[in-house]
Amino acid sequence: MHFHLLQHSPHHGPGRIADWLTSMGHSHTVFHLHAGEAPPSLADGDALILLDGPMGTFDDERYPWLKRERKLIAKALDGNKPLLGIGMGARMIAAELGATVGRGTFAEVGWHEVTLAAESPFDLPERFAAFMWHRDVFALPDDALPLGGSVGSPVQGFAWDAGRALGLLCHLEVTRASVDELLANSERPEGSETSPHAQPAESILADARRFDHLAPLLDRLLSQWIRSAPA
Repeated sequence: MHFHLLQHSPHHGPGRIADWLTSMGHSHTVFHLHAGEAPPSLADGDALILLDGPMGTFDDERYPWLKRERKLIAKALDGNKPLLGIGMGARMIAAELGATVGRGTFAEVGWHEVTLAAESPFDLPERFAAFMWHRDVFALPDDALPLGGSVGSPVQGFAWDAGRALGLLCHLEVTRASVDELLANSERPEGSETSPHAQPAESILADARRFDHLAPLLDRLLSQWIRSAPA
């Protein structure tokens, strides 16, 4: 399969996703929308991945390419190709499905435990630690099944259309290198200074094994997602 990856910021890259795709024999192209590259044609790829970014879902005045991306998401949802969104990408999918997207009560930054919902279709442990970097959140879209939640954000993800479309607020794709870049070059989510769910950089980087533990979780998630692709 050939995957289109849409990148919204130089510091919110695909992380371990690119390595996973290559290891599984898939090809991919990254479209740097933040650098002026146009979104791809949906017909040119087999699946679409929307990465995270610091901008608002409807911040069209500052980022006019968001309107074109929303049209692409709508086409993907109406079609039959797999669609995955992470962070901002998940918020865009949720909004296109009619769910409320807005500012959460607290920023979540660092490592936080996610507890699977009882009805979750995700092939993941009942509890696992994931990396967080957000203030904006989304409600569960109609006809979607929830991933589960954390203390700070009750909806950490969803599966829609039998798992063909996935949205993840949390991050399983990050590596130590990608988080180092994020901490060095990107502003922390608004409200991080006062949030009880925001960790300082030294705590985030204190245990490198946390990044290693994400690898099998990402593998399980992406494998499940790809299996949902129509024959």
